[in-house]
Amino acid sequence: MHRTITLSEYVKKRNGVALGSSGSMTNMLKRSLGASSFYLFWQYWNPIWGYYLSRKIMKPLSDLLPIWLAIIMTFAVSGALHDLAITLVKWELTVFFTPWFSLMSLIVLATKKLGISYSDYHWLVRAFINISLITACLFSTRQYA
Repeated sequence: MHRTITLSEYVKKRNGVALGSSGSMTNMLKRSLGASSFYLFWQYWNPIWGYYLSRKIMKPLSDLLPIWLAIIMTFAVSGALHDLAITLVKWELTVFFTPWFSLMSLIVLATKKLGISYSDYHWLVRAFINISLITACLFSTRQYA
């Protein structure tokens, strides 16, 4: 029988430090921005949010659907939840994060399928690439939203 990992264990695995520890945010930023692929960026980004998305969305979807579709849908759900939060704050329907996050999921899948890795590059170059991919998706979404 497979034991389910706890939130604390998950955060420590992703950040290298315990949940709430000093340096947690710094480690998350260093690991995610300096990740050697866009796929790995998302393994390190916001581990608390990632934990719940993984357990409540990704896992159930991947039991029913091909993994690539489960990834797209998990990103879309995350975007929809962000849209819902903005909609509730502004009291104005917002549909921006769902397409933006969905587009990023396509980049995740494409770069993983193509085996794109920038592990040989300096941390600053890796961070620039990861930020550039996010920014390109952002501007593409803004163009059509």
